[in-house]
Amino acid sequence: MLRYLPFLLVLALWIYAFIDCLNTPEEEVRGLPKVVWVIVILLFGEVLVGPVAWLVAGRNRAPRGPSGGGATRWVAPDDNPEFLKSLDKDRDKDRDRKDGGEDG
Repeated sequence: MLRYLPFLLVLALWIYAFIDCLNTPEEEVRGLPKVVWVIVILLFGEVLVGPVAWLVAGRNRAPRGPSGGGATRWVAPDDNPEFLKSLDKDRDKDRDRKDGGEDG
């Protein structure tokens, strides 16, 4: 069973790099066009050159968020002030709807 471990690790790395490349937006790909990276990963996946090259040089790995630029980081709904405000607005609408329905 242990003799299959290197093969499985290579296969896992190859699949990870391939899916990561496919899911990466075009503007975050460095060096080569995205289609060329997919071909490199597929052609050189058996010897680990393609997947390792993608992980090292293909994708922009800069941190995102308020300090890193780019998109803002995800915030849980219970910590997001905009989400909490929308809940207050929804609650006020429901309250107004119930009050209006009982008077009429």
